[in-house]
Amino acid sequence: MSAQAFLIVFIAALSPTTIFSPDSTPANSIFGLSLYVLSFAAVIFVVVFSLLTYTLLKFRAHKADDNREPPQVYGSTQVELAWTVIPVLIVLVLFLASSRVIFSIQDAAKPRDALEITVVGHQYWWEFRYPRLYVVTANEMHVPVSDPAHPTPTFLTLLSVDTDHSFWVPRLAGKTDLIPNHPNNMWIEPLRTGVYLGQCAQYCGVQHAKMLLRVYVQTRAEFDKWILQQQQSAISSDAVSRGRAVFETFPCVDCHVVRGIAGNGRFGPDLTHLKSRQMIASGAALNTPENLRKWIQDPNSIKPGATMPALQLSEQQLQDVVSYLETLH
Repeated sequence: MSAQAFLIVFIAALSPTTIFSPDSTPANSIFGLSLYVLSFAAVIFVVVFSLLTYTLLKFRAHKADDNREPPQVYGSTQVELAWTVIPVLIVLVLFLASSRVIFSIQDAAKPRDALEITVVGHQYWWEFRYPRLYVVTANEMHVPVSDPAHPTPTFLTLLSVDTDHSFWVPRLAGKTDLIPNHPNNMWIEPLRTGVYLGQCAQYCGVQHAKMLLRVYVQTRAEFDKWILQQQQSAISSDAVSRGRAVFETFPCVDCHVVRGIAGNGRFGPDLTHLKSRQMIASGAALNTPENLRKWIQDPNSIKPGATMPALQLSEQQLQDVVSYLETLH
């Protein structure tokens, strides 16, 4: 393994959000450009440092009785041309290389069968809508892996309902802002299955640091199975009917949707398949009964500054609604 490859693997092992281990076509392009720019910077550093070291060593001696001024040079056409032309050429080369990558990413053709997802940024969580597949989920986006022989990219439309956010999954693509009343677009083309971590990269309020997201890259068969599950309405048993009644009669339905029951709230995440997600509170806590109970009872204990209110449920009501939510697979 080369030194460069070892360094990349070492850095990738330290952080799941490293840009040095790209697994998507846009991320690969950005990574290649980064290495190209870094190589230019390294050459410039070596040349400047070498000249500085040479000058310090060559002219470090000074005789105590030598008070003469050094030769005065009042102009050199060659030197002035060198320090003007060379930087201009370097900037031009970097500009052309950057422009090529930017345009190749921004102007990529969209295949007819490409998966389309609408990403909506909220304070402080992510909503993912699959308009052609009639699926809505939150904080955990599922996409199929792309086959190099038959590329299947995923195109994202980025929207915001409140303030500026920024969608960033470093190993899949560069970050792109979500701006109110100004739709943006980006695309990813994952080349390997796995879980990729990301987060909001634009300060959007007190809980910006915990506005996390996960991208699950699956095989086509696994993705189709997930879509089929998400298209189903929530199913609950009679044993949790009290919890469902609490959910329907308290303000839960003003903010959340569970397909199959009354209510059309859009302020909070769709909870129809809540238990199919590994995390709650936009990645702030594992989706366990204990954390779910704590989240409902006192959201600020998990995510200070969260906009979800504490509903002041009784102990029995809290237990009932947690039992009901635990059935939403």
